Amino acid sequence: MFELKAQMYFAAAHHLLNYEGECENQHGHNWLVEAYVKGETLDKSNILVDYKVLKRELKAVLDLLDHKDLNELPYFKGESPSSEMISMFIYNKLKERIVQLSKVSVWETATSCASYFEE
Repeated sequence: MFELKAQMYFAAAHHLLNYEGECENQHGHNWLVEAYVKGETLDKSNILVDYKVLKRELKAVLDLLDHKDLNELPYFKGESPSSEMISMFIYNKLKERIVQLSKVSVWETATSCASYFEE
């Protein structure tokens, strides 16, 4: 089994709903996103997924979030746009583009990360 990972950043504002604490107030992050792909079969160049393709498709998804107020986006309307929900959003959008996608991790800070994957 082979696994690849590509990383990319996006910046956005959000606030958490139904939360008591500082994060209920509007604030922003520079999120680090990691997209993982898995597979057993390589192409004729012995590549699972071209990094250029993975990064291009990841950027297209992150452009939907970058420099936005996440609470105002239709997908998160009425929902708390937590790192968990953001990782699921990115996973679902990217899975439409990269079938070998296995997991998306979203780092809110250097020490705090949420991931989404399907079993």
